[in-house]
Amino acid sequence: MDKLNFHRIPSQPLIRPGQSQVVAPSPKQSFIEHLNNALQPATLKISKHAADRLMERNIHISDAEWARVTDMVNEAKSKGIKESLVLMDQAALIVSAKNSTVITAMDRTEAKNQLFTNIDGTIVLS
Repeated sequence: MDKLNFHRIPSQPLIRPGQSQVVAPSPKQSFIEHLNNALQPATLKISKHAADRLMERNIHISDAEWARVTDMVNEAKSKGIKESLVLMDQAALIVSAKNSTVITAMDRTEAKNQLFTNIDGTIVLS
């Protein structure tokens, strides 16, 4: 006759009334939080290089104009744009929509005879 082997499988702990039970956060909550954060419009950051160029070239952009640029860059990002040229009345900006960062800035007159490479979208603001 064959020999039977029994292996003990540990059981789940019993829940007793009156004892507090620690509930681990559900991974779904964490995913939902990440999803909501990803869907929030990103604020536009200005790289040190771009900040230096804005100051050197005496380019002043109002808060309202920055808000408009930010909105348009977020819209471009939602359409799959990664690197964009933003043309404004007084400036031309190269913006990484992917990272929501202004990479560089130049005066609009300086941008007239320039060749812009590695961009996949243009935003024209007037």
